[in-house]
Amino acid sequence: MSATALTTQRNWSGFALAAEAIKAALRPLQLLAAAPCFLFLTALTAMLLRHPDVQFYEIDRVAFAFLVIGVVGRAIVLRQPIFLISRASWPMLGLTLLALVSALSQPFDHEVWSLLASKFIVPFTMFHLAQLVFTEEKRLRQFETFSLIVLAYLAFTSIAFLAGARSLIFPRFILDESLGAHADRARGPLLQAVANGVSLNMLGLLAFHSYRRGRAKGAKILLLLASVPVAILATMTRAVWLSFVATVIALIFLAKNRRARWLGLGLVMVGALGMVVVFTSSDLDGALMDRLEERGPVDFRQAVYAGSWQMFLERPLTGWGFHQMPGELPRYVSGYSEKLLYPHNTYLELLVEHGIVGLALYLWLIWELWRLGLGPVPAGEQGGFLDRPFHLLWPLLLGVYYLNAAVVVMSYQFVNGLLFALAGMLAAQRHRSEL
Repeated sequence: MSATALTTQRNWSGFALAAEAIKAALRPLQLLAAAPCFLFLTALTAMLLRHPDVQFYEIDRVAFAFLVIGVVGRAIVLRQPIFLISRASWPMLGLTLLALVSALSQPFDHEVWSLLASKFIVPFTMFHLAQLVFTEEKRLRQFETFSLIVLAYLAFTSIAFLAGARSLIFPRFILDESLGAHADRARGPLLQAVANGVSLNMLGLLAFHSYRRGRAKGAKILLLLASVPVAILATMTRAVWLSFVATVIALIFLAKNRRARWLGLGLVMVGALGMVVVFTSSDLDGALMDRLEERGPVDFRQAVYAGSWQMFLERPLTGWGFHQMPGELPRYVSGYSEKLLYPHNTYLELLVEHGIVGLALYLWLIWELWRLGLGPVPAGEQGGFLDRPFHLLWPLLLGVYYLNAAVVVMSYQFVNGLLFALAGMLAAQRHRSEL
């Protein structure tokens, strides 16, 4: 063999080895891109089970990073548009830029950036990623199955807490009174009773949708739905109770078939039965009556709201800046010695921190999300997850979220991710109908 031929052979061998090395290096990316729905549901699971107060590696951020890499990489390989812009994208972008500019102007604080991600970056990103992931009925059904499993877990955990079966609660950090808030209520892994109640309510609506479509049948789905009123009761939170009652009443009136109406009435009966059981138990009866008669939270909110309004009047246009409210609010509230006070109201917080512009962008976002439910349903998707009855259910899902946003600041990644994932599915359906 000539020297030239030998050199050529060696070059080709080198190229082959390099190609194999590159192929091996890209294989993890190929695996990520091959299962976008799995990545999405894994990220939601991590957001559910990892609370910021828990001293554990930030697995939720890692899962979110893998989700972004996998979905965006897949879109690039398939030559799909990476950014599907809808009308709702613009207020999302405006709110994110307002918060981002404010955060960049402050000294670095891990809590500030964590809240920025939870409130704006993560849910708004998941809204756009959902449009790339949930493009076919198979993946929508996988999400539906996931929502039923999570509902069963949250309901079981809440009822176990109500019944005093603490050994059945997992993860164990739920029982740690030094973490989160509302250690005396069924707060679930979110470590906040309102967030747990909002999740139960929204997932309960999705379970009702599955039952109505016949996607979930038999005694299991009926038992699951029957557990929701009891789990809601276990949160011991008045705002959650009121939003759930309003949801059930709306379902009864919106239901177009007899089976759905009877199911709604059945939920009312189960809730009433749960109240009877609570009142017949001396311990539970005392806890429930304490919650119904408790004036402390109401008085506290009134004082905080009055102080927040004074802060707004001082800077109505520009606001005080992202996450500046907790440290400044105690100067405007008398009668409480805490160094940090929180507004317990999403709308008021936006008004104080970002001024009229911030609240206007948020109201614009709510309007655009509501409009997604008015979009058309393609002929091939009439019997699917995003059918016309789901569009009718969408205002109820929004109502549960935004009604409870008036009593807490919605900084819970799982709750935000769940709502904006559903919104992204509707936005993707609208894109498909326009093709």
